[in-house]
Amino acid sequence: MEFGFIEVLKLIGALGFFIYGMKIMSEGIQKAAGSSMRRILSTMTKNRYLGVLTGFIVTCLVQSSSASTVMAVSFVNAGLLSLVESAGIMLGANIGTTITGWLVAVLGFKVKIAAMALPLLAIGVPMLFMRKNKVKHIGQFIVGFAILFWGLSELKHAVPDVKHNPEVLNFLGAYADSGFFSNLFFILVGTILTIVVQSSSASMALTQTLCFSGVIPFEVAAAMILGENIGTTITAELASLPANVHAKRSARIHSMFNIVGVSWAVLLISFTPALDGVRGVAMNWFGSADPMTAEGAPMGLAIFHTAFNFVNVLIMIWFVPLLVKLAIKSVKSKGDVDEEYSLDYINSGMMATPEMSLMEAQKEVSKFGEVVKRMNAMVKSLVAENLENKEVSKVLARVKKYEDITDNIEKDVADYLTKVSQNEMTESSSLKVRGMLSIVGDLERIGDIYYQMSKGIERKIEGKVYFTPEQRKNILDMFDLVEANLTTMCQNLSGSYSDVTMLKAQEQETTLNKYRKTLRKEHYASVEKGDYNFQSAAVYSDLFNSLEKVGDHTINVTEGITGEH
Repeated sequence: MEFGFIEVLKLIGALGFFIYGMKIMSEGIQKAAGSSMRRILSTMTKNRYLGVLTGFIVTCLVQSSSASTVMAVSFVNAGLLSLVESAGIMLGANIGTTITGWLVAVLGFKVKIAAMALPLLAIGVPMLFMRKNKVKHIGQFIVGFAILFWGLSELKHAVPDVKHNPEVLNFLGAYADSGFFSNLFFILVGTILTIVVQSSSASMALTQTLCFSGVIPFEVAAAMILGENIGTTITAELASLPANVHAKRSARIHSMFNIVGVSWAVLLISFTPALDGVRGVAMNWFGSADPMTAEGAPMGLAIFHTAFNFVNVLIMIWFVPLLVKLAIKSVKSKGDVDEEYSLDYINSGMMATPEMSLMEAQKEVSKFGEVVKRMNAMVKSLVAENLENKEVSKVLARVKKYEDITDNIEKDVADYLTKVSQNEMTESSSLKVRGMLSIVGDLERIGDIYYQMSKGIERKIEGKVYFTPEQRKNILDMFDLVEANLTTMCQNLSGSYSDVTMLKAQEQETTLNKYRKTLRKEHYASVEKGDYNFQSAAVYSDLFNSLEKVGDHTINVTEGITGEH
């Protein structure tokens, strides 16, 4: 049989089948473990050792070290993680990604799992049509599991048959016997393979299959696996390209971990009997066939991959502070804009799971709340006495700039949430998305109100219209009440949404409404008596009515958090 164009397509199709199964399985388990995922992620920020555990568990759940490292990069970009904390996650992800190799070695070659694929689909597919979300998600996991190993079975059939294609071995023979330089060549092959496939798990499965089929010897496959560890860092580097300097440094740390690890490992397998040690472990501890034979190779590669990553983590975890320093030196900041924490690049669609995406969105919405809170202090300063014209112009310009910022944040966050909602998600996540969309609308409206208030005050100053001391005191007191409302709102936005209650916000809203009612009553009485001129009265009533509207929107935000909107 000639290995021509159609056979290449079959090989690519089988690999695609495997990757698709991994994606379905990963999404199913993520949704089934939605709340657990949140709890795991909340442990991230403790220290680098917990970070390793977090990275390991999340990678086992999502079955992709690329997803975990992109998540870590995006969290650093958002200001949710420090560089040291993200380093721990990436180390853990490197161990977590070895799980797929074990699944493939234990089930893919030793058990005829492809024969089980149809019975598994018979169980999983009906579960997809159940009403309970949990059952649906477990069904999705089972279907993904079946497709994954069906794809692996097809992969075994799609790789070249060495008996009928001896030229494949002749080609590799020219490269496979030159020791250190041969290993460097196959490290490059493994790196390119992972960059092309964009999944180290899939390239690992392909390497195991090639070895099992006799296309490549065990030594070559071991070097390719080292290359796959470098190839997987490219995904994080790509994710960091449009991000801020902190995210770029986080991706650089991941690259340095793996490049340093591969450097010592290639010397070890080239100049010491390290692979003989792997043979001993496979045959004596796991009762496997000799990894140097086709039958025992997949298990030997799984052991080698795990041992390499585990030892690399044990070594590199002590050098995290040094790597952070090197990353800071090698990735220079381009100034204040580059230092700003931002989530804008996530609009490119690079997000690991809906759960993680919502954590990022919540951080952005929390920042939005702080922005409108600052506008309260700005507009309040315009009401205070003795501001010079130059200072007034500066404050008015700042209010206008902030109003533009609120418009942009609302658009960006709404676009991002719309993208997130296009993925399948749990009912609680779906409610959270709706709540956040309502919240950003209210926050943007608060920005508009403050801008309109600043324009009213500007006209008052230009028209040389003055408040009485009593009017000024009343308005400043109302600004203070609104400040309290905004503080509570920001606390609610930054905390866990499930812990928020309406009680404090409602009490503050009642106090603000009562005060506005009192001011309005006194205001109408003063106008009737002719205590102050019409222009002053109009600006005064506009201000206290506008502040009361801000209060309405702050209570709406808390309703959006609690799901009562």
